[in-house]
Amino acid sequence: MSAEHHTHPTPAQYWKIAVVLAVLTAIEVAMFYIDRELGLGSLNALILITLALLKFVIVVGWYMHLRFEKPMLNRFFTAGFVLAISLYLVVLASLGVVVIRGG
Repeated sequence: MSAEHHTHPTPAQYWKIAVVLAVLTAIEVAMFYIDRELGLGSLNALILITLALLKFVIVVGWYMHLRFEKPMLNRFFTAGFVLAISLYLVVLASLGVVVIRGG
């Protein structure tokens, strides 16, 4: 066991985090209807991926207590998320939803 001891979030902090996650989810649902009306296309997909990133970081950092763990474990989760996002972008690009332009 480590000599450092971190205090875990209080129930009130968990509720605040839950509200933030609910708001992000409401934004995601709203993006569906906004895209339907405005036809945002690739921009909508990128916004939704960004919201997914935020929610992932919040859930992993707070509910899974990753922010209290060693940096190596943080890197492991970050690498997995980068791989997942890369796969999503490749699939979305192959379906024509997201246009990826090379420089």
